[in-house]
Amino acid sequence: MADPLGLDDIAARVYRTMLTLPQVTVDELSDQLDLENKQVEVALDRLTELSLVRPSYEEDGSLRPISPEVGFEEFLAKQQEALNSQQQRLDESRVAVAKLIAESAHHRRHHDADVERLEGIDAIRDRLAEFTRGVEHEVSALAPDGPQTEANIEAARPLDEELLARGVHLRTLYLDSIRNHPVTATYAQWLVDQGGLVRTAPSLPVRMILVDRIAAIVPIDEENSGQAAIVLHNSGVLAALCALFDHTWREATPLGGSDVQDNEGLSKQEREVLRLLALGLTDQAVAKRLGVSVRTSSRITALLMERLDARSRFQAGVRASELGWLKELDRQ
Repeated sequence: MADPLGLDDIAARVYRTMLTLPQVTVDELSDQLDLENKQVEVALDRLTELSLVRPSYEEDGSLRPISPEVGFEEFLAKQQEALNSQQQRLDESRVAVAKLIAESAHHRRHHDADVERLEGIDAIRDRLAEFTRGVEHEVSALAPDGPQTEANIEAARPLDEELLARGVHLRTLYLDSIRNHPVTATYAQWLVDQGGLVRTAPSLPVRMILVDRIAAIVPIDEENSGQAAIVLHNSGVLAALCALFDHTWREATPLGGSDVQDNEGLSKQEREVLRLLALGLTDQAVAKRLGVSVRTSSRITALLMERLDARSRFQAGVRASELGWLKELDRQ
């Protein structure tokens, strides 16, 4: 039986035999398992990669088995380190991109009509009001903050009413977590009742508002979206943001629909949690991405770990990937 880690039938047989007979030689393994020496040597190479065998301290050139508990813990530790490094690089890239956008907006705002910078929540809301008066066809928004405050809802309601009354196509993407927040869920249903379209997703890539697909408002700092924002007009970045919204919208669930489980019995939220665990994110980071409390995030993680028979969050992510539950992540 092939192992998800690459431990094929031959390697598995060699390993089991070595656990029973720790001092067995390559020739003896070949005779006992009816294999060629080359097959045994290939299996031993794979077992060494997985930290399941090691060189003997007593006999030069010979190998000794390591218990599965110790061996796989060493292998998983290496995978954890690699994924942590990958996550750190992603975080550094995200910060670098945000810095470049901010610097570009700062240096070009007086020289480039395609980029403008808005300072403070008042300037941002005033610009949104201007867009509302001028929009002709559609407004599309990603709202990754989870449950909305009553103040934000009251500020948005008049603008939304005006847009919908004029027949503007209004699409809003919230996090799945708003379905359990009465205030936000009620407002989202109000949008639908007025003719807007609302969908939800387990997590969202960025906060933004697209206006007639010719302008986008994006915060410079996701942690403090009211501090400053940039407006992009007719640029390659704008085209990429439109494509990102379209893809996210297609994968999302309509507000009135239910989160259907996939072939593995996972909801979209559970699959997203596994994806984030495989990247090495903490419970706090996962909770923030999902727009839920840390307690809720920890509960989902614990249930998934139990289902996967995993002893750690990282191990749960790795095993889910091995089982093919994270195919989209594997293709990235």
